[in-house]
Amino acid sequence: MSTSPSPRPVVLVTSRSFGSGNRDLVAELADAGYDVVRASPAHDLAELVAVLPRAVGWIAGTGPVTAAALEGAPNLKIVARYGVGIDAVDMDAADALGIVVTNTPGANSAAVVEHTIALLLAALRGIPAADRRVRAGDWSGWTARELSALTVGIVGLGRIGRGVATRLAVFGCEILGHDPWVAPDDDIFRVVRRVEADEIPRLSDVVTLHVPGGSRLVDDAWLAMGDRELFLVNTARADLVDEAAVVRALESRRLSAYAADSLATENHGTDSPLLAPRLADRVIITPHLGAQTREGIDGMGVMATDDLLAVLAGDSPRFAVHAAARP
Repeated sequence: MSTSPSPRPVVLVTSRSFGSGNRDLVAELADAGYDVVRASPAHDLAELVAVLPRAVGWIAGTGPVTAAALEGAPNLKIVARYGVGIDAVDMDAADALGIVVTNTPGANSAAVVEHTIALLLAALRGIPAADRRVRAGDWSGWTARELSALTVGIVGLGRIGRGVATRLAVFGCEILGHDPWVAPDDDIFRVVRRVEADEIPRLSDVVTLHVPGGSRLVDDAWLAMGDRELFLVNTARADLVDEAAVVRALESRRLSAYAADSLATENHGTDSPLLAPRLADRVIITPHLGAQTREGIDGMGVMATDDLLAVLAGDSPRFAVHAAARP
């Protein structure tokens, strides 16, 4: 009498780019005895319900990891966040269910830093709009700004904010920085002039955001603090910004341009007011491209996979995140 082999345990992957770098991490998980099942990065529970009962590990992207999803996965041992932010993970539910949560600190920092600089320069010079005009047969130009003549304010001086600051220093611009968690005698203040939070929008020509999500930073009041047209770059979290207020600031010319790597409403067509055609020349939006380099993808993927395999083997992960560490 023959019996069919038991199904292999499943590692659920909901990050779009996982395994698309130079390392074949899907094959490595298969060699370790796991079936890899991919699902939408939106984490639609109706889609996940079929795979969650078999999942022992979850490599999660930016979508919400809710209590309902975790409760539907009785065999789940670890949620390995493919990235740094854990604001989308219900940490209380994970703790209550004994599910380890990890992340990948520093793996994609250089990639996000470079993407920030790219968005900043593209906004200053109006590069996407210029490309569209040329393709339409319009070779007329317009006056742009030189970064060396401007003051750049950086909100958040963690790994990415520091990387942006050191690279911007090469351009010769004045750099302001605010981060209450960084000591006044930190070496970064050899490059950056330390200022208070309200001085960033008042004194800057360009502001770039590098703080965790979970609270609103940019609203009508913040945008009204300065007396010059501002360029705003956001490669952090969409919820830092009141998008309706940004639209109003663009229309009133308080903002010259807005460039971001995420939107408050994603995977839902063109619902965001920032995607209105009338704003196309002054708004640049990319779909979470900040970390999407081969180097960044491999870094995040290897760290997430190593911690996942460690937990499933009964060992301690390198990058465990605890509820007390939530931003």
